[in-house]
Amino acid sequence: MRRLFTGSHTVSITPFTPGGAEIDFEAWEGFLDWQVACGVPGIIILGTTGEFLTITDAERSAFVKKTVDYVNGRLVVWVGTMNAHTPNAVRYSKEAEDLGADGLMIIPPYYYTPTEDEIFDYYKEICKSCDLQIMLYNNPFTSNVDMPASLVGRLAKSFEQIRYIKEASQRIERIHDILVESEGHMNPWAGQRVLESYKMGAKGYVNPYGNYIPRASVKFVEWAEQKRWDDVQAVQSIISKFDTIITKGHPLYGHQCYSKALAAAAGHPVGDVRAPITTFESLGQEGRERVARMVPLMKELDTLVDAIEERKAVAK
Repeated sequence: MRRLFTGSHTVSITPFTPGGAEIDFEAWEGFLDWQVACGVPGIIILGTTGEFLTITDAERSAFVKKTVDYVNGRLVVWVGTMNAHTPNAVRYSKEAEDLGADGLMIIPPYYYTPTEDEIFDYYKEICKSCDLQIMLYNNPFTSNVDMPASLVGRLAKSFEQIRYIKEASQRIERIHDILVESEGHMNPWAGQRVLESYKMGAKGYVNPYGNYIPRASVKFVEWAEQKRWDDVQAVQSIISKFDTIITKGHPLYGHQCYSKALAAAAGHPVGDVRAPITTFESLGQEGRERVARMVPLMKELDTLVDAIEERKAVAK
């Protein structure tokens, strides 16, 4: 019987040395230790936040191996193995399995706007090549592909490895639809809006905020699992302020570079992003001012989580 994964898993940055010259493995070790110390159950590498499109094949192999070896079972390790060319996605998936990863997160073939049958065949070839559990990744805003619940259900009922999906279409009702269409086989994970997603039946959270507020974002998912909706809302209302500050006036950039800048503000510098993504350094004073507005929110979250945990302890 396959292991069931739940909870808040950080979809992580990829740390780079200055200028994005190479992966910074020393910084990565510190980052992973911090995730473990904060109670994060899993890490998802080489996703959108991890700038997977800028990573060479040699870097990919080294990064996956380093991650698996260094965490040594302390974290579940998911690897993004998507590629627009099916044989490449198959090769990346098999390699991740060989290197000891626990699961794969795979967006459908992007850019070409594939048909549903083409998407189905893409995942079929991956499932034939390896035996790892697979998390589908539905993000129409970056992939130009929106997988309907009917296709997700078809995939889940056809391949026993496909039991998870990061649903990031911003249509929260999709979680309910996926549960129905998959006849209960699929475990949908929130891609945003944890409170609403869990009320709809989400079973986990692919968490970009774990790059700079891992403890708070782990806790509010634990509380969502316990249906402590008021506590979840209290945390989510603060987390939403990060999005407001980052995206105001800049809807098409910011996520990756600010995740890295905020990780540094939390004491874990991981470098900047690679071209063509807008670097934090290039934002100059504007970027520094935005980070200065968000650092107090990080401290506010720590204080809030402490208060909620203390209240819970007293109630016992």
